[in-house]
Amino acid sequence: MRLQILSGAFLLALVFLVGCEPPKAEPPKPPDKPKENPPPKPAESKKTALNPIGTLFLESFPDGRKRILIESEVCLREGILEQLLCRAQTKEHESILHANVDARQIHAALEAIKAKPGTTVKYEPKFQPPTGTTIKVSLEYEKAPGEKVTVSARDWIRNIKTQKALDVDWVFAGSQLFTDPDDPKKVTYQANYGDVICVANFPDAMLDVPIDSPKVNRDVSYEAWTERIPERGTKVTVILEPVLDEKKK
Repeated sequence: MRLQILSGAFLLALVFLVGCEPPKAEPPKPPDKPKENPPPKPAESKKTALNPIGTLFLESFPDGRKRILIESEVCLREGILEQLLCRAQTKEHESILHANVDARQIHAALEAIKAKPGTTVKYEPKFQPPTGTTIKVSLEYEKAPGEKVTVSARDWIRNIKTQKALDVDWVFAGSQLFTDPDDPKKVTYQANYGDVICVANFPDAMLDVPIDSPKVNRDVSYEAWTERIPERGTKVTVILEPVLDEKKK
């Protein structure tokens, strides 16, 4: 009987002790992380319209870089090429892009950002390729709603023999001025007849490839790379960037 009383008292004491255990201390909270400032947004470029119809712009960056923008659209996706870009209503049958723009204004804009015109192609007494400041040409367009992409213009042009993309940049050949002998006040910038950015050599080209690229049909060198070119009518911004540091290039 006494053993049972002791056992009961022991259990009661045990329950009492368990119930009176002090609560376990919570682990200390880690110190608050210092708030991180978001990375600074890249400074935005400034665009200045160079013609009243809004198809030619000068884009300036805070670091001093400048480039020329031409608003164009796709007019051809397959076939033999002589131009990448022509003036509207001139040579759309052999040019991927056309733009409602005066090539004289493009020429002046390139000179304003320190590009120097050289010489157009020469065939006599021997072949001499076009010369001038190298111009990097890129194309920006909306691949899907809200998705803009930028590609090298060379990727839309395929060498017929090698089946590879154009592997040289353009040069600022500068086209030519023609004075009407019957009206000396009438001076024409020849690239306005279509030869704005060429892939076949033309004496009237504003931008041309600095290689021997014949325009005769049997020797023609380039074609449109159809699979890489968006649908006809797609708006495309042509970006012209002079390569002013030839050593870096």
